Amino acid sequence: MNSINLINQKLLTLLFLLSAFHLTAQSTWQVEAENIDPNNYYGVTVANGMVGLVSSPEPLKVKDVILNGVYDYYQRGRVSNILKVFNHVNMDFAVDGHYINREMIQNYAQTLDMKKASLVTTFDVGDQVSVSSEMMSLRHLPYNSLHVITVKAKKDVEIMPIAIIEAPNHINNVKQLYQIIDRPHAKIPLMSSVGDSPSGAYVVSATSSFIFDEDMHDHPHLIHEDWDYNRQFLKFKKKLKAGETYRFSVVSSVCSSVTYQDPHNESERLNIYAILEGTDRLIKRHQDAWEDLWQSDIVIEGRDDLTRDIRFALYHLYSFARKGTAFSLSPMGLSGLGYNGHVFWDTELWMYPPLLMMQPDIAKSLLEYRYERLEAAKQNAFAHGYDGAMYPWESAGDGSEDTPVWALTGPFEHHITGCVAWAFWKYYEVTQDQEWLETRAWPVLRETADYWTSRVERNGPGKYDIVNVVAADEWAENVDNNAFTNAVAILNLQNATKAAMVLDKKADPDWNHVAENIPILKMEDGVTAEHATYKGEEIKQADVNLLAHPLYVITDPEQVKKDLKYYEPRMSPTGPAMGFAILATLYNQLGDTKRAGEMFDYSYKRNEVPPFGVISETAGGTNPYFATGAGGMLQAVLTGFGGLHFGERGIIQKPSKLPSGWNKMTISGVGVDRKTFTVN
Repeated sequence: MNSINLINQKLLTLLFLLSAFHLTAQSTWQVEAENIDPNNYYGVTVANGMVGLVSSPEPLKVKDVILNGVYDYYQRGRVSNILKVFNHVNMDFAVDGHYINREMIQNYAQTLDMKKASLVTTFDVGDQVSVSSEMMSLRHLPYNSLHVITVKAKKDVEIMPIAIIEAPNHINNVKQLYQIIDRPHAKIPLMSSVGDSPSGAYVVSATSSFIFDEDMHDHPHLIHEDWDYNRQFLKFKKKLKAGETYRFSVVSSVCSSVTYQDPHNESERLNIYAILEGTDRLIKRHQDAWEDLWQSDIVIEGRDDLTRDIRFALYHLYSFARKGTAFSLSPMGLSGLGYNGHVFWDTELWMYPPLLMMQPDIAKSLLEYRYERLEAAKQNAFAHGYDGAMYPWESAGDGSEDTPVWALTGPFEHHITGCVAWAFWKYYEVTQDQEWLETRAWPVLRETADYWTSRVERNGPGKYDIVNVVAADEWAENVDNNAFTNAVAILNLQNATKAAMVLDKKADPDWNHVAENIPILKMEDGVTAEHATYKGEEIKQADVNLLAHPLYVITDPEQVKKDLKYYEPRMSPTGPAMGFAILATLYNQLGDTKRAGEMFDYSYKRNEVPPFGVISETAGGTNPYFATGAGGMLQAVLTGFGGLHFGERGIIQKPSKLPSGWNKMTISGVGVDRKTFTVN
């Protein structure tokens, strides 16, 4: 008997360990909200590159719905802002005639499933019902969202789910419409709201409908109500027996006249299509699309927590952009109105490199955004007295300068032009797509090179100075010969010449001549000088160190080490997250893996905010999700620890080492060939 008991005990222990292992493995795909406090809550975003849904601590609600590519002027000063549109996925819910709220529910939990790109929320309403909600911004349908609700009755109850469309205050001239399209096999309910953007420049439309698992002609009786001028409901009542489980869905669409001449009719067509696809097919196609994205993944054996953190960063970059568009990435992606949704160097220098490695088709969309705004960049150069194309520091809808007037970055942070050109050349190096090089990259490289030849001041050999700029270290305003600005200008000019050679075109000989004479200054001790008048003051973020990675203008290990040791202690602890990730990358390339691991953790862990651990721009900051920081972190993973580099030979791997506890790194789905790389 004792031996049998011992065997049983061992079996139970083994089963427990297997179960624990299974849960741990699963947890690398899941981010759970911990200790949800409505007063200290920074939501997670489910997005598909077009529509972002920002979570809320309130049951069955989202905080914001963000529509990519639509900018207008409202509530945010004198510059445009990405548009917060109709909230078309929110729900109210009543049980036995009582509307639920936070005070009435128990066991409230939220989990982001990154593999399925869905936010799952669960809660109990007393001893009456248990509710589970799964929210998705559908990947395969860029303008549609799906909210699946499952209710399990604990006793006999009557539930009343209420789908809502609500207009934010800045949407004007709202029209609320409701109709049922009657077909032999289905009755299709359509609740729509149509309104004007704040300035009246655009029309926005949202449509919301129920999908029922039962026959579409046998669904519950629907009641439509206009609550006020900016809010309407669609609701039904359903009696459930104790133990009964009932599922229904709300499918929604939103679009604007930026992409459709008639957004009202199009939002309704898109919803009809989704309704007749049905809930299960919508979920399957959404998950299949994400399964394809996740063919490009990173796994750290021995550190499940790191695998989850890295996937969290990948998830956000994958969520905030999509292939086949001409939309770009803002520092906050589709997670809210941070930085007005504008496009900065954050895209090309920080978020673009990991996407170019892991999702080159998405990276291509970011470049298409810049290509389509080349004429605006040429106008910007003309307005400042220069030739060629000068990209704006903050870009939004039409590609003109959209920086607030009080910020000197708008008139003076000129390195953005070099960053854009650098990204175009890197895409060609990775893909070797000569047709794209000729039709897309060459016009950009040519015009931006012409900008720099007119921008420099020719003061003698080695003194083709670039004066009066805001540095990449933005605390250095109106300085001369900033290291980063000069470095990207040199690369821009050199890469334009290389592109001409590939395409058998005539390069302007002045491009290389100017590149050879732009100085990279040094201080007396041999450290690369951030700018001509730099005296060792605290800096906002990495500047000189970016010349070693990702620009590789400085490649001598001794110089890299000298610059790293000098500038690390001068980096402000209140600076943005991404700069410290660059330091981690450089430390590992120099062989100091222990310091690299410490710097990597420092680069993002202190920026996590509750309850999901989304990252803010700075430690103690409150503006998540900071996608720029995710880009920096992933560069440290892919290049710093993974050893991956892109250059003339495409994506290659150089020898690298992993920090203690990182047993093995596997990077899968890299580049156009979706290769797999490992580091042991």
